[in-house]
Amino acid sequence: MRCGFLSFSLALGVQLVAPFFVAAADLETIQERGYLVVAVKDNWRPLGFLDEQGKLVGFEIAIATRLAETLFDDAAALVLQPLANEDRLTAVLEGDVDIAIAGIAVTPMRERVVRFSVPYYLDGTAFVTNRPNINSLGDLEQAAIALLEGSESVPTVQYRLPSATLTGVSSYQAGLESIVEGTVSAFAGDATVLSGWIQEYPNHYLLPEILTAEPLAIAFPKGNQYNSLRRFINDALNEWHQDGWLEAEATFWGLP
Repeated sequence: MRCGFLSFSLALGVQLVAPFFVAAADLETIQERGYLVVAVKDNWRPLGFLDEQGKLVGFEIAIATRLAETLFDDAAALVLQPLANEDRLTAVLEGDVDIAIAGIAVTPMRERVVRFSVPYYLDGTAFVTNRPNINSLGDLEQAAIALLEGSESVPTVQYRLPSATLTGVSSYQAGLESIVEGTVSAFAGDATVLSGWIQEYPNHYLLPEILTAEPLAIAFPKGNQYNSLRRFINDALNEWHQDGWLEAEATFWGLP
C-alpha cells in the first residue's frame, strides 16, 4: 500500500513530505526507483521552512527539487523528510534517506562518519541588530553582544572585538529577546539563521561583515557504492556555481 501510494502520488506530480522509511541507495538504484529521498529542514528559514500556505520552501528545498529535476526530468520525483538537527546525520548513516541537504556544515568530526559534496553555500558568524547607529563591526567595539553559550562563535568574536562585553544566551530566541529588550546591542550567530530573522522582523538588519566561512554541503553515506551519486551531485553543483544559479537562488531567498 505504501509503495502504491508513492507511485500514485509521483504520477500526479506531487512532491511528498513523508515520514516512511526508504533505504539509502546508490545512483543506479535511485534512478531505477524513480525518486530521490532527501533529509531537509522545515524550521530553518530561509534554508527550509513552511510558508503561509504550509508548503515546504527555501534555498535547500530548491536545491533538492532541481536535483530531482536533473535526475529524472521531473521536479516532483522527490521525497522530502524534515528532521531535527540531531537526526540529520543519523538518517544518512542508517539509510533512512539517500542524502541530507539540511544546513549541515562540513567539520572534521562529521567527515569521519559521512561524506560530503562540494559546498553549495558558505555560512558564517554574522551580527544582527535593531539599532540604526550600528552599521559596521567597528560600531560594536565597546558594545554588549549576545551569542550562544559555548558556540564556536565565542572565540572568534572575542578575538575580533576584545573590548566588547559578551553575554551568553541559551538559544537564538533568547538572543532575539535580548536585542528587543535592549540589554545588548547585537547578537552574533549563523548568517543563515539571522537571515531568516530579518525576514520575520524587518526592523532588524545584518551587518555587512561575516567573520567565518563554514561550508554547507550535502551529506552522503560512506562507501564506494555511493561514489557515482556523489560525482553526479558534485557535477551538478559545480555547474550551478558556474552558471550562477546557486548564487541567484541564495539571493532570492535573502541569504547574504
